[in-house]
Amino acid sequence: MPLRIVTADERLSAAANKTTMALFGPSGVGKTTLVKTLPHETTLCVDLEAGMKSVQDWRGDSIPIRCFEDAIDLACLIGGVNPAADPSGYFSAAHHQHLVAAHPDLVRLLAGKSIVFLDSITDLTRQAMAWAKTRPEAFSDRTGKPDTRGAYGLMAREVIGLLKHLQHAPGKSLIMVGILERVTDDLGRVSWQPQMEGGKAGRELPGIVDQMVSMALFSRDAQGAPVHDPERGTERRLVCRTANSFGLPAKDRSGRLDETESPDLAALLRKINLAPRS
Repeated sequence: MPLRIVTADERLSAAANKTTMALFGPSGVGKTTLVKTLPHETTLCVDLEAGMKSVQDWRGDSIPIRCFEDAIDLACLIGGVNPAADPSGYFSAAHHQHLVAAHPDLVRLLAGKSIVFLDSITDLTRQAMAWAKTRPEAFSDRTGKPDTRGAYGLMAREVIGLLKHLQHAPGKSLIMVGILERVTDDLGRVSWQPQMEGGKAGRELPGIVDQMVSMALFSRDAQGAPVHDPERGTERRLVCRTANSFGLPAKDRSGRLDETESPDLAALLRKINLAPRS
């Protein structure tokens, strides 16, 4: 592929001005319902956890995924060809051409979607781990017995590869939802961490996405400022800045978001992707 200069106008075009976001929140906080804040005509929900009951009245399209191989195929159709891929491997020209020929209706559907809502990345890693345990890399060459370290390493590599492929999908914003769990260490210190199989994929995720957001419950203090209140809070907010006062994982590469924002993903994307002032 020849090298070329991308102009400012091209970079800010509708096709290029897209966002990759990871959104984490505790179970039951209402993460999946945020899909209803996105335009249903141009949003595709990738349903990995059979969790559409809470949004059964949503009018958008969804695709259920029950195994990691199907997730890989869908990512290939969404992201296109990876010119650096092994010619006989995933995301290669041969892989993509095979899928295009086999699924013409899905190709037409994806062409009209500009937002992919992946629910959830937690379940994606679980499916990937189940798949990895069946692969040759998950067994010892010497004894033939299962090799847990080999399975975790393979799972992490393939999940990261899939997410990076989706990151490069032309003209499509990606929103990945996952579970945020409270972790208490031996000294009683509490922290909040994304729930994902293994550690490597979770550690590398902040470097892949443009935005990392935590959804949490809040109450208000006497001055009306939001207070993180996971037990009794009734107001849902999105925590968006790395140096936030709540100790929740977040990252704002755009530099446009406040410490907390309303739980409206369409409004959040508009704020992130505003054209810069001249």
